[in-house]
Amino acid sequence: MGITERKEREREEMRKLILDGAQKLFLANGYEKVSIRNIADEIEYSPATIYLYYKDKNELLFALHQRGFVKMVSEFQPLLLLSDPFEKLVGMGRSYIRFAVENPELFDLMFIMTAPMDKLDKEDWVEGDQAFGLLMQVVQECMDTGIFQQHNVQATSMMIWSSIHGYTALFLRKRLGMFPECDRQLIMDDAFNLFCDTLRRGL
Repeated sequence: MGITERKEREREEMRKLILDGAQKLFLANGYEKVSIRNIADEIEYSPATIYLYYKDKNELLFALHQRGFVKMVSEFQPLLLLSDPFEKLVGMGRSYIRFAVENPELFDLMFIMTAPMDKLDKEDWVEGDQAFGLLMQVVQECMDTGIFQQHNVQATSMMIWSSIHGYTALFLRKRLGMFPECDRQLIMDDAFNLFCDTLRRGL
């Protein structure tokens, strides 16, 4: 490995260390209560080191959202090879739930944690748009092939996403206490299957 490659690897390792520290503190204490100095103390480096990589904590938040959406979109990609658009849609729903269950802290930061979302309003933030764009693409395919009736594709995609997101968030936030713990995963699975059946029959 050459000097340039080694330095770039070291920079990537430092970025990862900083992001891991920021994510931990944002989730534990809330975005507003965390400072760059807090993050520096967490990773045992000086604040000046962090500023070499990120100009402020807003940029850190932006980078963490990028990290989450890149990971989620990468898990959607193999599903796009399926020929049946409805099977693509079902697969994306299952993948979304699995992503949330396997990465609860990252999911929390992406969708649940209170943070100034206006700080993420950047023209070059393609990752978040890409995730929703993939959903709209598959929904449009379902309409084009007659699986769904023609509706506004954005509104339809929003309805599908918010429905799956809703009970996924309830599950992660332990808001299903009305069900015995041993039954919750099964109920989640049954609810998802029922939702998919309803979509197929009713849209």
